[in-house]
Amino acid sequence: MTQSAPPTEGRTPEPGPERARPGLLMGRPFGVPVYVSPSWFLVAVLITFMFEGQAREVVASPGSYAVAFAYAVLLYGSVFVHELSHAVTARAFGLPVRSVTLHVLGGETAIEEEAPTPGREFLIAFAGPLTNLVLAGAGLLVHAVVPLPPVPLLLVEALTLANLLVGVFNLLPGLPLDGGRLVRAAVWKATGRSRSGAIFAGWVGRGVAVACLLAGAYLAALPTTDGAGVGWLGLLWSALVASFIWVGATQALRAERFRDRVPLLDARRLARRATLVTADVPLAEAIRRAHEDRSGALVIVDHDGRPRGLVSEKSVTATPEHRRPWLTAGDVSRGLDTDLTLPADLAGEALLDALRRSPASEYLLVEPDGRVFGVLAVADVDRAFAGV
Repeated sequence: MTQSAPPTEGRTPEPGPERARPGLLMGRPFGVPVYVSPSWFLVAVLITFMFEGQAREVVASPGSYAVAFAYAVLLYGSVFVHELSHAVTARAFGLPVRSVTLHVLGGETAIEEEAPTPGREFLIAFAGPLTNLVLAGAGLLVHAVVPLPPVPLLLVEALTLANLLVGVFNLLPGLPLDGGRLVRAAVWKATGRSRSGAIFAGWVGRGVAVACLLAGAYLAALPTTDGAGVGWLGLLWSALVASFIWVGATQALRAERFRDRVPLLDARRLARRATLVTADVPLAEAIRRAHEDRSGALVIVDHDGRPRGLVSEKSVTATPEHRRPWLTAGDVSRGLDTDLTLPADLAGEALLDALRRSPASEYLLVEPDGRVFGVLAVADVDRAFAGV
């Protein structure tokens, strides 16, 4: 399943210099970091025990466990090739790929930017399922023309079926599955609006999630010829898959509502009026002046009125009232780095880009002539997205 990185939902994106790693780094094929989440090892153990019964039919224990574990590794090898297909296709179109991660539900390719055209979106999404279907076809060909010993034959048959199921499952027409991205691309092409495609595919994804849950419940209740049904494990797995699809579809819908609000962001509208004080003014007096001015921020200036720092709202709040007369405004301020001084006219994506470049809690907004306009607090930008 491919995943293009959407805007951060519900808060201002504040990436640090390095992102937290999603798992163990296994390598960098084609320059793409590949991680394995710790959850994979739990799944590998579960697959080993589930497949061991079949393996025991062709090799005695404990060798059957080795064969079953080999199947788990080869199965996730197929998932890896699926995700790498997304990554390579995206990079071929010039899109930056952050990473590939293998986890409990398969894998994820994190692409930094959205595809610029519906055609490229379609090809990037289709690359993964196509790879699985090609692997399934190769397995059928090997099974038909190559005489194999029992153990390799079992692995080829199991991997052929697994790749066929993964390929078909990922073609289900709803986000966040690859099939949902194909639907998004088709609607985008038909309407000329990527937003329409994403919303349609998101709602279809919710429908697919409900269908998965109902199908799991139906199969769990359906007895087989030996009197046993799929059982609670199958129902639990279908519920897990359904919840994954529902959450992914919901996030896609929220991301579109987020995008709708981005153009409405305006630094001037969100700014707090600032009271200018010198660094030696007692904090209690600076707060009194701010209340008198009905301002929501304090800016440290030198004796010529040039801004030199910002008083941290968090530090002020954390300072007990009885200590404020004994501290100066400069004691709870931070210096003004270049990136913390922004033009007051910033709006929309340009404003978010400026916040991403230098994460902080407050920014000084200045007029074109250098005069202080006010202070932009990230908390206020967050509130602008409340309810998304």
